[in-house]
Amino acid sequence: MGILAGKKVVVIGDRDGIPGQAIELCALSAGAEVVFSSTECFV
Repeated sequence: MGILAGKKVVVIGDRDGIPGQAIELCALSAGAEVVFSSTECFV
């Protein structure tokens, strides 16, 4: 049972920082359900 078990999360990563896919994998391993995941470029 992970710390985020049963929670729904929205993941927004940064192109020059941590990409959304990496955060998504962390959230999934913590038991969350990822409802949206994206990597954006913030200028």
